[in-house]
Amino acid sequence: MPEKNNIINCESCPVRWIGFQHLGTGELQMINDNRYEAVFKPGEIMIKQGSPASNALFLASGIAKTYIEGLKGRNFIMSIAQPGRLIMGPGAYVNLRYTYSVAAITFVQACFVHFDILRHLVKVNGDFAEDLLKDISTKSLRSHTRMVNLAQKKMPGRLAEVLLYFADEVFHADEYEMILSRKELGEMTNMAKESVVRILRDMEESGVISSTASAIRIIDRNMLTMISEKG
Repeated sequence: MPEKNNIINCESCPVRWIGFQHLGTGELQMINDNRYEAVFKPGEIMIKQGSPASNALFLASGIAKTYIEGLKGRNFIMSIAQPGRLIMGPGAYVNLRYTYSVAAITFVQACFVHFDILRHLVKVNGDFAEDLLKDISTKSLRSHTRMVNLAQKKMPGRLAEVLLYFADEVFHADEYEMILSRKELGEMTNMAKESVVRILRDMEESGVISSTASAIRIIDRNMLTMISEKG
């Protein structure tokens, strides 16, 4: 990690985590005095599954992926993390181990804050604790929804859901850079790379999307939504 932080302070940070809005000046200063910044290149591991969990991670810039390392080198991408995101797994309160890995997709600037600081704030600041609980609950709900969809939807529906996720929640546009490889799209939809390529080709031939190796454009959003919903 760098010896000097580039972000001036947490109080003026434009992408600080939403829960920090409930902290007073002294509490924000406590965070600021006990945080460390690091910059990661695309592909670099930021958090390793199974390693000792001692810090929460806040994204200041860039995009990362959170994923579970499965058996025989098979990964499952759970979500895409963007600036302002808090990454803090259940290990903080359970077994002090990271339960998933995090890797940079683009260049990423991140802040690390020791769990002990956050635990203290949870005990003394009810509004902060409530926001942390909301954050954990929202992520849990999304994970449960994804698990049900992966189990019940057919492969075209799973891929359509992910394409809409990037359009609606990551890039907020129907034309965007595809920051995941075809293999990674398979890791996010629980299918082989070859199946991803085939389904993308079928969607192109049907006039639903256009795609290149590095970009996706949604042409018929209604049809893509119907594919996602009907699976």
